[in-house]
Amino acid sequence: MERLTVVSLLDVIGELFSDEVSIAVSNTNEYIYYRPSKRIDLKISPGDLVTEGTIAHKALITKQKVSEFNNRNVFGVPYHGMAVPFLHKGKLEGCVTAIYPAFTDGKSVVTVKTQDGWIPIPFADVKYLEVKDRKTNVVTEGFSGTHKNSLQEFEYILPRESFIRCHRSFIVNVHHIKEIYPDTHSTFVLAMDNGIKIPVSQSYSSYFRKLLGF
Repeated sequence: MERLTVVSLLDVIGELFSDEVSIAVSNTNEYIYYRPSKRIDLKISPGDLVTEGTIAHKALITKQKVSEFNNRNVFGVPYHGMAVPFLHKGKLEGCVTAIYPAFTDGKSVVTVKTQDGWIPIPFADVKYLEVKDRKTNVVTEGFSGTHKNSLQEFEYILPRESFIRCHRSFIVNVHHIKEIYPDTHSTFVLAMDNGIKIPVSQSYSSYFRKLLGF
């Protein structure tokens, strides 16, 4: 593909993401494409080197997907990001990075919608989040409400030390897990402290074990 065609394709792919997300593409040394979002702009330019400390650099070094929060030391603004390296015939060729604004700055609650209005819930009180009937439900002790964000957006809003994605339909607060049971096909079932059982799907099982250290 000619360069103009590749850039046009990347612009179209970028349109699939929300206005919150910036997209950066690099080869193994420098950025070759950047599309800033309306909410966050790291001021990357094609030709800029992929520097140490960025998630793109970490993904290239480890040859694995990297998802984490970065403070303002590298680009001058804090951000959440996910970087995925890509290979061709087994050879590392570059990395694609999605960059999200750091929504959690100065915020420690999730405000959920109820029948009568809205209720702000502290992060620590949230037991899990579940997608059901195309809505994101935030569950606490004896109460649940809906939120407009998707689980993917919540992955970058909620503190990583407490919340883990374990299934395409669930994010759990590890502080509310009572016990973990093995299940078929190398998966697990989580017994939450409110009596609810939540599955850990096979696609998340190794990631889940790594984060919890078992």
